[in-house]
Amino acid sequence: MSHAEFMFYQHDVITPYPVPGEVHEIYNLACAASPPKYQADPVHTMKTCVIGALNALDLARDKGARVFQASTSEVYGDPAVSPQPEGYHGNVNTFGPRACYDEGKRAAETLFHDYHHRFGTDIRIARIFNTYGPQMDARDGRVVTNFINQALRGDDITIHGKGRQTRSFCYVDDLLNGIEALMAHEGGLTEPVNIGNPGEFTVLELAERVLRLTGSRSRLAFRAKPKDDPMQRKPDIRVALSKLNWAPKVALEDGLVHTIRYFQGGLGEPAPLEVAARS
Repeated sequence: MSHAEFMFYQHDVITPYPVPGEVHEIYNLACAASPPKYQADPVHTMKTCVIGALNALDLARDKGARVFQASTSEVYGDPAVSPQPEGYHGNVNTFGPRACYDEGKRAAETLFHDYHHRFGTDIRIARIFNTYGPQMDARDGRVVTNFINQALRGDDITIHGKGRQTRSFCYVDDLLNGIEALMAHEGGLTEPVNIGNPGEFTVLELAERVLRLTGSRSRLAFRAKPKDDPMQRKPDIRVALSKLNWAPKVALEDGLVHTIRYFQGGLGEPAPLEVAARS
């Protein structure tokens, strides 16, 4: 949709990007969040996280703007506590295939912290837990898109390990409402805030729900668990609830129905099945 005051520039955030005129808010959401994509070029992923954050902070400092950092639940690594509160320092392997993303986001948080305390930069940081919904890339490589598209094609549903890993899935509308609430907060909330749905499901449970909602006859196929794949994800959202009056509203079942219908609409993927009625 066109808008008279909207301009789009394609630019790599690891290169500084001067912006003319006044700037009030900056949202740094740069970096692929899908393991297959960020692992394809881990050096560039690390640069995107760290140098990209640095450039966003320099722009915010120059313009006197409030700047948002899209951090991630991956800063908690393979957590030893659950649910994960913001004060938990995490359990991250710095020498593994996921480290470029996990450590890149952790370093970005440090830069935001230091710019705020050194220069007074107005910062906001959201630690985003697994997000899904319409408009996702069919070849994104994350578990929700993988399962839905495999089910719609009738392919095997590939599950890593025994499927006992847990994830907390946040529908995209809830995430955006959380980000808006965080950016609008005027109480000096400069510490990281978990934004995610505390509902916790095993990967196997997710696969079974996708199969039921699509009516697919795909079979479950178990594969080796990737190195450093976290066994548990569950956000503690008490800070978001008390400070932002925010909590997710969309149940996993409802969000999956919307997402399945989106992928049935095309995106170059065959989608012969209809969403099954829920019992």
